[in-house]
Amino acid sequence: MRPCIDLKGIVDYGKQKGVGIILWAGYYAFNRDMENVCKYFSDMGVKGFKIDFMDRDDQLMTEFMYRAAATCAKYQMLAEFHGTYKPSGLNRTYPNVVNFEGVHGLEQMKWESGTDQLKYDVTIPYIRQAAGPMDYTQGAMLNGGIKNYHPSNSEPMSQGTRCHQLGLYVVLDSPLNMLCDSPTNYLKEPECTDFIAKIPTVWDETRVLDGKVGEYIVTARRSGNTWYVGGITNREARDLTIDLSFLSGKQMQLFKDGVNADRKGSDYKLTNETTSSRMQIHLAPGGGFAAKIQ
Repeated sequence: MRPCIDLKGIVDYGKQKGVGIILWAGYYAFNRDMENVCKYFSDMGVKGFKIDFMDRDDQLMTEFMYRAAATCAKYQMLAEFHGTYKPSGLNRTYPNVVNFEGVHGLEQMKWESGTDQLKYDVTIPYIRQAAGPMDYTQGAMLNGGIKNYHPSNSEPMSQGTRCHQLGLYVVLDSPLNMLCDSPTNYLKEPECTDFIAKIPTVWDETRVLDGKVGEYIVTARRSGNTWYVGGITNREARDLTIDLSFLSGKQMQLFKDGVNADRKGSDYKLTNETTSSRMQIHLAPGGGFAAKIQ
């Protein structure tokens, strides 16, 4: 822990605001003194760890993950395993393990130029997500669009549109979700930030309304009496008719691709309207939509 960081002060300030603090931890350092690390930070008021860089799934690493989950549970702390293989039941034994990476997530766009992340996005809900929750780290506010994405380590952007990013918060199952971008970018985008901040991370009901592997997907999720509906597409533009008969007549806040979203990915339109039994929506190339209905 760096002495220049007043971590106890941060934890105490978060407590005043009703916000718990989670620490990122490298596997090697965490494993070296796990018991004392968990006790020390638990006593400080830290709520858990995002543990990274396991990067393999052999017997030794599997044993480490079970031991880490058990030790965190002993001190009433949550654990998320980043830099790891897909879930295989550990979170059923230790419910304090809330998320796993095990996915080619958005951070890869900082340096990759040849990857079709948009096709990947509409494939993983049908494949990787079947194994359990995943920390994809979505939420980019710099959006390359289909025509002008390029990898950048200093100013990373997503492939696809802003609404594609918003849609991922509904399509993907991630009980500990991310705001992956710079805080200043979220301050510049209060409409999207406010929408993301209010999206639940656990759900009472999930329905996949439409989709085709590798092409598109539309998912509806319910928390209490509020529904969220999100959809994303691959590199192809798409016009969809979505059956919302079970939500007809309710009020909907809708984020959809703007007219220039194919070349300026951050272009979107926000509307407030009453739902009908069938929703007509256009998705730009690499686009998406997200709606809150109540």
